[in-house]
Amino acid sequence: MEEYLQVTPVATIIFIFTVITSIYAFYNADTYGKFMLHPYSVAKGKNLYQLLTSGMVHKDWSHLIFNMLSYYFFAFQLEAMVGHWQFGLIYVGSLILSDIPTVIKHKDHFWYNCLGASGAVCGILFSYILFSPLSKLIIFPIPFPIPAALFGVLYLIYSSYSSRKANDGINHDAHFYGAMVGMVITVALYPQVIQIFLEGLRGNIF
Repeated sequence: MEEYLQVTPVATIIFIFTVITSIYAFYNADTYGKFMLHPYSVAKGKNLYQLLTSGMVHKDWSHLIFNMLSYYFFAFQLEAMVGHWQFGLIYVGSLILSDIPTVIKHKDHFWYNCLGASGAVCGILFSYILFSPLSKLIIFPIPFPIPAALFGVLYLIYSSYSSRKANDGINHDAHFYGAMVGMVITVALYPQVIQIFLEGLRGNIF
């Protein structure tokens, strides 16, 4: 842990803080309710802090584990690539901006709430993919390594399906917008990443 804090302090602190606050909220209904995003209120200029805190809590253990595993695969490597404040900007920017379309979509739906770090995680994931599209990952239950770019596509397919079918309070819409924001911020910080991405795709996917 000490090595992680020295080499990738921002990713490490975000990881620890998100896990702690999520677990705490599992057993504290007041925190759970205050931290989740309520688009109806935010659209009216209230509880704007929820654009940030909604990424600090999760629906349940499976939601937390899925997001944090995805984060673990990419976040620490990405911070080592782009730098500390740059990583923080990509994460926080993706978290907040990925929620804006949800606020607009549900601004008149008093009953709607959502939560999770999915938008920020997607921002990190797709930022990493720009730098290393064909790096191989082993993702359970797929029995063979797959490229990061393919994992990203599968992640978005899952998110799109869940957005249409699920009614679980998880902000699946934020996955797509988080991915877009993460890539835009990365390109703005490092325009050369476009060439890196194209050159990276010149290999065989499998």
